[in-house]
Amino acid sequence: MKKTMAFLLSCVLMGGMAACQAAPENGASMPQDSAAASQKDESSQPLPASQEEQDTPESAHHILVAYFSATHTTEQVAKRLAQGMGADLYEIVPEEPYTEEDLDYSDTGSRTSIEQNDPQARPAIAGEVWPLDSYDVVFVGYPIWWGEAPKILATFLERYEWTGKTVIPFCTSGSSGIAGSVETLQPLAEGATWLEGRRWEKNATGEELLAWVEELGVLNG
Repeated sequence: MKKTMAFLLSCVLMGGMAACQAAPENGASMPQDSAAASQKDESSQPLPASQEEQDTPESAHHILVAYFSATHTTEQVAKRLAQGMGADLYEIVPEEPYTEEDLDYSDTGSRTSIEQNDPQARPAIAGEVWPLDSYDVVFVGYPIWWGEAPKILATFLERYEWTGKTVIPFCTSGSSGIAGSVETLQPLAEGATWLEGRRWEKNATGEELLAWVEELGVLNG
């Protein structure tokens, strides 16, 4: 009887030891899973600045992309353009935002219809004047309204000294070209050198935009 009890006690002790040894091994999967999750989270974080710069062909801090966008269409193109070049980005924001009714081109009494038909219209820009002195090249983006640039672009151009700077216009539209709007804008930036502009649709890719920039040759300026 004593031998039987001793044998049973021995089995219980051995089983307990085996369980204790197995616990860390089973538990080890938890730290490993946490580490994998941590690595996954880290991989989804933004790249450090040094790595982000490697994706940009040139550092273009002397270049500014200024844009006006009432419906966010031009905004999408402008952001891709600035990101591709590593350039600064400035949004021309109207002091009085445009409503859907303001943008109704079929209404001759809408705000934009009245502005576009008035050569002297100069919608006010919100915020402080953006410093332009440190930029050699300025991309200027806008939608096409009634075949022309919105009048707020005239407000923007007339508030700066452009002598010695290079201006590159770009626009977004369904079909209207950019040439007519550029003819109107050029006299408002006296002293600037204007390079040929281009019309884009909102789905223009970053690769397409950067290829255009490389054709212009402004990154090495």
